[in-house]
Amino acid sequence: MGQAEFQPAYLTPAEYFALEERSVERHEYFDGELFMMAGASKRHNRIAGNAGRISYDRLDARGCQLFTGDVRVAVQEARHYTYPDLVISCDPDDQRDDHLIRRPVLLVEVTSPSTERYDHNEKFQQYRRLESLRHYVLISQERWFVNWFRRTEGGEWALTQCSGPDGVLEISDLDLRWPLADLYQATGVPPLWVGPLPDEENQAK
Repeated sequence: MGQAEFQPAYLTPAEYFALEERSVERHEYFDGELFMMAGASKRHNRIAGNAGRISYDRLDARGCQLFTGDVRVAVQEARHYTYPDLVISCDPDDQRDDHLIRRPVLLVEVTSPSTERYDHNEKFQQYRRLESLRHYVLISQERWFVNWFRRTEGGEWALTQCSGPDGVLEISDLDLRWPLADLYQATGVPPLWVGPLPDEENQAK
């Protein structure tokens, strides 16, 4: 997700929803404060679009829906609303709501150097509050690298990492298969690491 820029204003949730309906900019909302979402790069948009393109048919067959970019998620009702880069929900109530997702099963953020630490840490801590959430995926736009956090039966979060030209992310309970070559198709992102792997403090505890 593009870097959020703080907007010095306090709004109620109803005022926030009304603002979003007439605004050309997107804003995340936390405890009455607004954070305007900065524009994303072309490669950022291409990666998110590729993830959607290779997923739609499989999800439709399961009665699930996928949305990219402009669909709001209620992380905490009346307190915290965000716009993940990609959202999957299999809940019938979500499918009847035109503007809001309350029970996502999978969230994706496409990371950049300016957002990577926040997406790994503070944002993930907030997303864990969602009882429906089973999968959180972070896709780098600097190299072919994906972090997949999966909620286990015991409620812990297990981390799987995929990288390089032969990497494939498979999420079996949603029947999703994401070869990294397809995720990064026509993005110009180099496939190999240049630099160290993410350190342990960026991983789920």
